[in-house]
Formats: sequence, C-alpha cells, structure tokens
Amino acid sequence: MRLTLALAILACTAAATASGQGVFGGRVADAHGAPVAGALVSFTHGDPPHTLTVYSGADGRYRTPATSGAGPWSLRVRRIGWKDLERTGLEPRTSGAALDLVLERERDPASVAGQLPANRWYALLLAKLDDPGQREELVRQCTYCHQQGNWATRMLRPDEQWEKVLSLMARMGAGLSPELRAQVPQLFTAAYDPKTAVAALTANMDSPEFAPPPASEVGSAAVEEWVLGGPASMQHDLAVHPDGSIYSVDMTQDKLFRLDPSVPGGKRESFDVPQGDLPLGGVFGGSGSPAPPNTNAHVGPHSLQVAPDGAIWITLALGNQLARFDPATRGWSIHPLDEGYYPHTLRFDAKGRVWYSVAASNHIGVYDPRDGSHRWIRLPAPTWGQEFSSRALPFFLWLGRNFDLSDTSGGEGMSAPVPYGVDVAPDGGIWFSQLNAHRIGRIDPETLEVEIVDTPFTAPRRLRFDGHGKLWIPGFSSGLLARFDPQTRKFETWEIPIEPRGSETPYALNVDRERDLVWICGTNSDTLLRFDPRTESFTVYPLPTRVTYTRELDFDREGRVWTSNSNMPAWQIEGQMPRVLRLDPSALPAAEARTAAAR
Repeated sequence: MRLTLALAILACTAAATASGQGVFGGRVADAHGAPVAGALVSFTHGDPPHTLTVYSGADGRYRTPATSGAGPWSLRVRRIGWKDLERTGLEPRTSGAALDLVLERERDPASVAGQLPANRWYALLLAKLDDPGQREELVRQCTYCHQQGNWATRMLRPDEQWEKVLSLMARMGAGLSPELRAQVPQLFTAAYDPKTAVAALTANMDSPEFAPPPASEVGSAAVEEWVLGGPASMQHDLAVHPDGSIYSVDMTQDKLFRLDPSVPGGKRESFDVPQGDLPLGGVFGGSGSPAPPNTNAHVGPHSLQVAPDGAIWITLALGNQLARFDPATRGWSIHPLDEGYYPHTLRFDAKGRVWYSVAASNHIGVYDPRDGSHRWIRLPAPTWGQEFSSRALPFFLWLGRNFDLSDTSGGEGMSAPVPYGVDVAPDGGIWFSQLNAHRIGRIDPETLEVEIVDTPFTAPRRLRFDGHGKLWIPGFSSGLLARFDPQTRKFETWEIPIEPRGSETPYALNVDRERDLVWICGTNSDTLLRFDPRTESFTVYPLPTRVTYTRELDFDREGRVWTSNSNMPAWQIEGQMPRVLRLDPSALPAAEARTAAAR
C-alpha cells in the first residue's frame, strides 16, 4: 500500500514537471531534529501577493500541491511558541533536495503572547464582567466589524480617545448601553495591561496543551490567499460564479472585484459601483453617518449573490438600493428601495426573486426581476420602543442631514432588532434572523405572513439550510452552532470547540449540501471550522494570516471553501491588506501517504 501511494505521488510530481510546475516539500524540525507538527508553511509570490499555505504533519513533513505562477517565492514558517522563519528567492522543485526547515523556540513570554489569536486575549476581558447580560452585549456589539483582542483593539487608550472610538462604533450600528459603555475604558485597560495579561496568557506556555497541533486530517489541506484592494478597502462578502471566478464587494470604496484564480497568481479586475448623486455616506450622509474614516462609500456594497442567469446582484447598504451587474456586458442596473433602510443579506428563491434583509428599519424585502415588482414586509419588534424607533428612522435621518447631531451619536439608545441572515427553505419558505432580538422567523412567500421563533441562545446571525430541510444557525455571542428542525420546532446546539470556550464569535456558516458538511467562521480565532453532522465532530483549520475576520462562505464545484478577510479597518490585518481566501480540505493526499512517499 505504501509503495502504491508513493508511486501515485511521484506520478503527480512528474506531471507537474512536464507542465512546468513544481512543488515545495521537506521537513520542519527543531534544532535537535525533533519534528515540529502543525507548522503553517507559507509560500508567497507576485504583486499583488498570492500565498499558498500547507501544514506540517506529525513527523514534521510538509508538501505543497503543484505551484503555478512566476517566482521567486518567499517563505514563512509559523507555529505558536516558535519564532517565525523567513526566506526569500526560492523556486519550487521538480526534483532534487527537499527544503528542510529548522525552527527556534520562542522563549520570550511577551512575544509568545503576541502570537496568540485575538480570542485568547478577549477571554481575559470577558472574565472581568460578572454580569452575563453585559458579557453577551459586549461580545455582540464590540465584534460587529472587527476582531476583539487583536493587537490594535488591545492598545491602551486615554479616556478622551475612548469617547471617539465608542461614538464611531455607535454610528456604525454597534451601540452599547450607558451602563456598559461607562465601564469600557477601565475594563479594557485592566484586561489588556501587558503587565498582567502576558503572565496570564503564557503561564503554561511550555505545556503541550498550550497550543496543540491541529487534527491529522488538517494535514491534507491547503489555503490560498489573494490580496484584493488596499488598506482602506473592506472586502465584505464574496460569491463564487459558475464560471469559476470570484466576485467580492469592497464596501468602503464602492467597488466590485473579480478574481480569476485559474490564472497563475490570480487575475484581478475591479468595477466601480454607480454612485449616482449620493453624498459620502449615502442616504445616511450627515453628522451621524455610519461611514468609517478613509472611506469613499457613497452606496456601500454589502452582500452579493449570483442570480440564476449568471448576473451579480448586490445590496447597496448606504445607497439604499439593489444593484445588478451583468458580467457579459459589464453594465449596471440600479433598483432603489421605496421603503426601509440598509439592505443587507440577499438570497434567491426558485422563482428567481431576490429576498433580502433590511437591517436598520426591521424589514424583509423581495424584488422580482421578471416584472420589477418590489415589496417590503415589516417585521415585528420585541418591544414598543424598538417598534417606534424603527418606524421613526426616516425622521431621525432627516434630522441628521439638517442638524449637527455629532454630539448625540454616542449610541446610548435602545438596540434595534436588526434582521440579518436570510435563507430559502426547500419548501420555499423564507427564514431570517433578528440578531439583537435573539430570534428567527419565517415568511410565507405567497401570503407574506410572518412567524417568529425565539432561539434558546443569543445572537443568531447568518443562517443556512441543508439538503434535508434543517436550518443551521451560528450563535454569534453564544459561541454555538445550532440546528433547527422547522417540522418539530426543536433546536440542537453544539459548543464551538475553540479555547477558551465562549471566546469565539461565529459570524456565518454555509452548508456544503453535496458532501453534507457545515462550514463555520472562526471569526475571532483566525480559523475555519468544519462540522460533520453524521459524527457530530468538528475539525478546526488554523489560518495563516493574523487578524482574519471572515464573513460569508461559499463553495466552488470541487468543494473548496471560499471566504474573505474583511476585518474593518483593514490596516489591523497582518500585512494591512484585505484578501480573499480558499481552503481546499483535500488538496493533498492523506498525511500517511505524504509520509510514506517522503521516505
């Protein structure tokens, strides 16, 4: 068996040689020759950069799939508890000596603490809050747009700077209650003070349990990343087109990007989203605009989906519009909302209609491209106060455009329900989540009757149906994966296995229906997770770039997982650039086969 596997791998290598491609392979070890398992071995080339990452196995061996694209390539090897190893000027091999790598232990506790993902630091902050309600509010609101606990968010700030941060945060929809807001500066300072935090985080840094290697099946995976946009960009969501290209929306720069990953290094194109005569900040322009600094967002493309005819449909959150882009003609059509504010997530039903959440005003919209009809369904709010604020939103926006409300945009009001995720059930029913109301609901697509279901966990976010009619839901502030059966109305939940428990914020998920697997964002831990419902088991895939805030997930025909690193602001991301990434869980033979072939 080993000989057969080895010959198969050698045959692949020979084919790569014939096509002008090559591979990188070798062994990662320490200074004494002991293997370093679970190292992320990354090779980068091109401008803009394209990076390929693989994982070392239990014996320290690694191997890339066949590479393509012009060199030279640079190398970075990374493992928590070890110093990064970097090299430049490399070329893949078609034969000859392996590229063996020697790592040096990192003994400085502060440096080791700096290697840890954001969630490990965030757990220190959450431990400072005794009130479960305030802890949930902090998780839900303070990780809306970016990781919490990364290097930038744990910087110590004076109180006056905190006021600016909290006001900006509230204008962008993440307002805290007055009681919690008053505690934030002291909480963050106490939790993230290096004098105490480093010791708490690294007390067991010499233990094998401090940063264990990933599961053995992770060794068969490869991750590719393509830088897309610039430091002021935000690649909010992406979608895989049937032709194999990837479309991504840059929310802060009003652009639609197209990536062709079949071209070595990736071919990138960008298209300007029509802004019309809208001001900066769109319909929200004014002293209370949700637009962040360094933005060119007049329409704010937020989410996108591929229509049955291959066109790209986009929600323009700040422009309060839907947009259609024709990849063949590269032409645009714009469809304004007559009711509601902030179109958000969208999905297509079997009739080709666009169903979408309208986050700020508590609506679900439906647009039929066949006849141009547009309808909006106002969702019930949990309280009278939230109902009033949703209905009065047009008046508040008028005030913001005509009066200086900058001193009153601190977010000390009530929390809106925020319709968020949307998906279409196999029976045609439209299901949605209300993030801040901690519930889901169903709309009858014909009668538009609304049904509400409370969730036994907090902050349901971007939900998806599987092929069996079950609804899968990420509990954003509860750190849970949930499955809901619309027939029995029963929930099942599984805790996300990221340590420390409760520090993960799963933003979105998607179901690979062909393989019956659920993929979940490890938004605060630089990971992607796979859940197998048959065995009820998780597999955690570490990602190579620090501060990887993932959102929408999609799949290509080969079952590879695509998502974007859309941490906002992008300068917090390692390398200061957003990117899209693809995880191929079966890019390489099983770890045992790689080991046998290397002997």
